[in-house]
Amino acid sequence: MKILVIANWKMNPQSLTEAKQLFNLVKRGVKNIKKVEVVICPPFVFLSNIQYLTLSIKLGAQDCFWGKEGAYTGEVSPRMLKNLGCQYVIIGHSERRRYFGETDEIINKKLKAVLETKINPILCIGETQEERGQGKTESVLRNQITSDLKGVSALKFSKITIAYEPVWAVGTGNPCSVEEAQKIGLLIRKIISGIYNRALSKNLRILYGGSVNSKNAADYIKEANLQGLLVGGASLVAEEFIKIVESVI
Repeated sequence: MKILVIANWKMNPQSLTEAKQLFNLVKRGVKNIKKVEVVICPPFVFLSNIQYLTLSIKLGAQDCFWGKEGAYTGEVSPRMLKNLGCQYVIIGHSERRRYFGETDEIINKKLKAVLETKINPILCIGETQEERGQGKTESVLRNQITSDLKGVSALKFSKITIAYEPVWAVGTGNPCSVEEAQKIGLLIRKIISGIYNRALSKNLRILYGGSVNSKNAADYIKEANLQGLLVGGASLVAEEFIKIVESVI
């Protein structure tokens, strides 16, 4: 199982020229790294241009809608993403939950639609600072996982990667400790084992996301025993992102 490192560019950069430049710099920097699966998730508007640049890097999207087609102004379907060469899509990112009111019911519908289209979903889960302070981390994560995976078969679940991204760590410069990340990883496997079985739990790739940088990246892989990273702000600096990829080998 390869380590998976995903760059989530969010609503950046502001021009196609900048997007291509960033992508090409990263591509050149990681082209000889075979032990890490690198995925770039640019904004929708850059996908059609960047798809032709991919070789050593895989293409992903930051979100999608649950419908196949129809009168859904402003939305993008999983099939559209697949036709653009996307192999991955992020579902349920904390910013989608927080700013756009995405519920676990919505995330469940999106997850099923993505799996139906045979794209690999990155399911994001995580607790807020308030929930953490109240000692609700375990119950929040258990509820998110159970609700988001409702009706997803064991066969289809095998295509899913789970990213733990504590809301209080995203974009704050205050990352989760390695020890805590390791405990959460074990908790996620325990929950998945209860929903499905031990084999699926064991083979699940779990990522960490939240203020990841080149100084702490390796610790989440080598000490917390996680299988990858979901990188936000640091992925917008090619040199920094390349260092992150190199550090986890």
